[in-house]
Amino acid sequence: MIKYLFLGIPVMLLVSCGGDSAVPAPSKEAIDSLKLKTGQVVLCGPPDKEFGIVDFDIAGSKQVKADFNTAVELLHSFEYDEAEKVFAKIIDESPGTEMAYWGVAMCNFHPLWEPPTENDLKKGSRAVAIAGSLKPGSPREAAFVGAVAAYYKDWSKTDPHTRSLRFEKAMEELHGKYPEDKEGAIFYALSLDAAAEPTDKTYAKQKKAGGILDSLYSSAPNHPGIIHYIIHTYDYPGIAGLGLAAARRYAKVAPSSAHALHMPSHIFTRLGLWDECIQSNLQSVEAAKCYAQSVGIKGHWDEELHGLDYLVYGYLQKGDNAAAGEQLKYLGTIQDVFPVNFKEAYTFAASPCRFVLENKDWAGACGLALQPASFPWAKFPWQEAIVHFGRLLGDVHNKEVGAAEKELARMDTLHSSLMKLNDAYKARQVEIQMTAGRAWIAHAKGVDGEALSFMRRAADLEDSTSKHPVTPGEVLPTRELYADLLVAVHREKEAFVEYQAVLKKSPNRFNSLYGAGKVSELLGDTANAGLYYRQLVAVAAAGSGRVELNSAREFLGKRK
Repeated sequence: MIKYLFLGIPVMLLVSCGGDSAVPAPSKEAIDSLKLKTGQVVLCGPPDKEFGIVDFDIAGSKQVKADFNTAVELLHSFEYDEAEKVFAKIIDESPGTEMAYWGVAMCNFHPLWEPPTENDLKKGSRAVAIAGSLKPGSPREAAFVGAVAAYYKDWSKTDPHTRSLRFEKAMEELHGKYPEDKEGAIFYALSLDAAAEPTDKTYAKQKKAGGILDSLYSSAPNHPGIIHYIIHTYDYPGIAGLGLAAARRYAKVAPSSAHALHMPSHIFTRLGLWDECIQSNLQSVEAAKCYAQSVGIKGHWDEELHGLDYLVYGYLQKGDNAAAGEQLKYLGTIQDVFPVNFKEAYTFAASPCRFVLENKDWAGACGLALQPASFPWAKFPWQEAIVHFGRLLGDVHNKEVGAAEKELARMDTLHSSLMKLNDAYKARQVEIQMTAGRAWIAHAKGVDGEALSFMRRAADLEDSTSKHPVTPGEVLPTRELYADLLVAVHREKEAFVEYQAVLKKSPNRFNSLYGAGKVSELLGDTANAGLYYRQLVAVAAAGSGRVELNSAREFLGKRK
């Protein structure tokens, strides 16, 4: 038997899968090199650990098959750490099970989240190599391994999107060869969502994925992957309604997953269903806290902060500053997080910024800071730029143009660092905010023609791309800012059109409902003023003290 070295580890790697020299089990050294997460599955929810129902047939004993399905159920809800524990159990008890190593590789892939870290990629590559050294349980299983191997191939030289396209191509071939294979179809749909271009406003790949998943849903309504990926597939303006039924079911199917409790709020947020969004994330945050305590995480789990960001956003859209403020107060107590990643950075930066900007608290915007100070902000230039954007708008509205220009210069530096990292998407997000910042600086200098040109460009840029899946929405929609600028230069008719465009993309946004109502009132259009003010009152929290809401109620009260 010949051992080959992969990253310095002997794995008995073969040139091709399933040949005569395939081995029944990998070396102990190879398995140890994976440094697998092990132990009991820990999740918070019903005592019988409900994750949904998966039937993914593989070669192996009855126990291996049962464990494998549990692991895939967890995998489909992005409970990657817990899924890896179950795949590790299979490897410990049946080390020759090829598909268990496929599972480890999938756990470290994260198709719809931030790309894997270097350590994730090394682990996934090692798992793929081990799987390739084993005799496959079937040609179909070898195809699954080959598909994830396509993602990890040359990972140190290839960007994540290119690797996602490879995975999509491989899954397309697998689906074509095994069209009746349900899991093959589901993972192909996932690969389409992962490979979708954020600038493709036809949503071609998403619609293709949706067609696959919708065709499976009626026959497997308790499958966590089908429901979860339907939500991701339709998490876009104009098509979010297609995911509403799945959104309202997912938490019931997999109530033991904090992510499954949160994920429906993506659709609820898209549709402006704020009460459902808030309830979804209250449950998710509590489950995430429970999980962190149960597994002994020092500090707060990233899934908790993710839910907090959506909670703040939802409360703000109801005009409920008191509830949003309570969440921010709690966020301010958080210092230690695990794992340190982009989701936490986004929440730390965006949530406080949202609060002051949504309330047009310009003095508060000037005082925004990178908190917690101990967080490694240098690793997250996009998120840092959000804070500088908030400060820029605060400075402009407080007539501190010089200070605003300094914030713009810092954003330019952060934009350059993202360009050097070839992170085009995040660089574009910073560029959009920089362009909006230039618009308001120009307005402060009295150059309104230039200001409107910059602002229109920023709004069009934002419309040409999609929000990041981690976010409930832009920190402040650029088209809404454009409408605000049009109001500031007394072009109310044009502002009304822009507020309507925002509401088409983001239904029930508090400030755009108020803006559309207010400009209608200024134009003497009492019908539209009443229409939008009534919507605002219907959406808002009963006890909200927002001055905009009081103004709307006063207008409506005079016309009873």
